[in-house]
Amino acid sequence: MTSNRAYAAPLTYPIYQTSSYIVPEGQKYRYSREYNPTVENLGIKIKEMEGAEDYNVFSSGMGAITTTLLSLSKPGDRILTHLDTFARSYHFIRDFMGKWGIKPDIANPGTENIINGIKKGTGIVFIESVTNPILRVNDISTISEKCHDVGAILVVDSTVPTPYNVKSLKLGADIVVHSSSKFIAGHNNVISGLAAGRNDLMEKIDAMRRTLGTSLDPNSAFLTENGMKTLEIRMEKINSNAMEIAAELQKNPEISRVIYPGLPEHPDHEIAKKYMKGYSGIVCFKVKTDPEKFIGKLEKIVPANTMGGTETVISTPASMSHRSLTSEELNVLGVDSTFMRLSVGIEDPDEIVRDINRALND
Repeated sequence: MTSNRAYAAPLTYPIYQTSSYIVPEGQKYRYSREYNPTVENLGIKIKEMEGAEDYNVFSSGMGAITTTLLSLSKPGDRILTHLDTFARSYHFIRDFMGKWGIKPDIANPGTENIINGIKKGTGIVFIESVTNPILRVNDISTISEKCHDVGAILVVDSTVPTPYNVKSLKLGADIVVHSSSKFIAGHNNVISGLAAGRNDLMEKIDAMRRTLGTSLDPNSAFLTENGMKTLEIRMEKINSNAMEIAAELQKNPEISRVIYPGLPEHPDHEIAKKYMKGYSGIVCFKVKTDPEKFIGKLEKIVPANTMGGTETVISTPASMSHRSLTSEELNVLGVDSTFMRLSVGIEDPDEIVRDINRALND
């Protein structure tokens, strides 16, 4: 479906705050856990943005991931992912799916390690296009070739770059998923998830979504779609800000390392240059000073366990988003208490650099 025009053609698509619909006129929607016009409107937008055959909309990014993987898996299947994914995704694949007889394979960071982990019998490969938190840029095109050689489905989480910077389906992914709570909605005011891809796969996922109940409510769909309207202009500014901030942070002697795909020394810079429109809005760096004191001295930047909003926020993955990983796993990723994840907003980048430099040099 390409249109679901509302009654009287309002300029802003309305919130259909209803649990059910009068039949036969409302037979298409029946019940809002299954279908809702406001939610459908959001789904049409991500379908168009990704150039997909079909879409699904979920109550969260993890709802999109778990529903997608459960709908395409069965006991005895093998699923491959990499260690440097969002920790909840990693634990769902390794621990939860493993308990149900689905065999998880975990690759170390980097495209080459992922490709080496794909083998005959691999049913699903789940990757992040730009990984969270260490910002490796995976070569979707090369990975998709190996997947399709062995008959595996490639699912790509493209939350960090968004469809503005990376078109995962055009690069060979079968399905792309997003935590649209982050950059897509972009205002830290809603939790939602999206998936888009092949029609035959989306039909299976849609049936699982309706059964599990991981459906999005119409108010959250309205907020997500409203934020999506400014995605292009926000990402242009965020891309530019992040590149400038990353370059400036390299000059501070109290920072031992800056990680950003736009920097020439990044291990995947050439992949990023080839496939990305911009390098997105996450800049990571390691501080030489006491991390708690550093964060405590920041004035403009606030600590928060999220990313992708209009305001710049900072987090420490070792104690926040990836706190559930073991010390050995964090060591493989090079993540410790001094590792900072900066989600860059749309402010004046000079203000952000000054705030960081002041906190480090105080």
